[in-house]
Amino acid sequence: MTDKQILGEKGEKAVAEFLKKNKYKIITRNYSSKTGEIDIIAENKEYIAFVEVKTRHAGQMLSPQFAVGVRKQRRIMLTAAGFLKQYMYDKQPRFDVAEVIVYDKGKPDINYIENAFTQGGDYAPF
Repeated sequence: MTDKQILGEKGEKAVAEFLKKNKYKIITRNYSSKTGEIDIIAENKEYIAFVEVKTRHAGQMLSPQFAVGVRKQRRIMLTAAGFLKQYMYDKQPRFDVAEVIVYDKGKPDINYIENAFTQGGDYAPF
């Protein structure tokens, strides 16, 4: 694994634990299809959350959330639509972004953004 992959895995693991502590059930991690990939799919009583995890080392200038541009959002929404069609979940879908900042020592900081983007507009696949 490359350093970038190791960092990303560390962030995804931290977010999965964060979600579990906040009463989410992890459905799957690293779900992929021909349209794209979703880091974490989780559910609680009301929502099925499609979570994009962005992990960075401390001290970088831009917030990790800015790495989830319109193209990435579109791919996530198309992939989520395929997942929902295949597995027939009846909960309200939501698209979240989890920013993870990793420090040299200590626990990563997580900024969890619910409804970071929506399915409306020109990019709505469903």
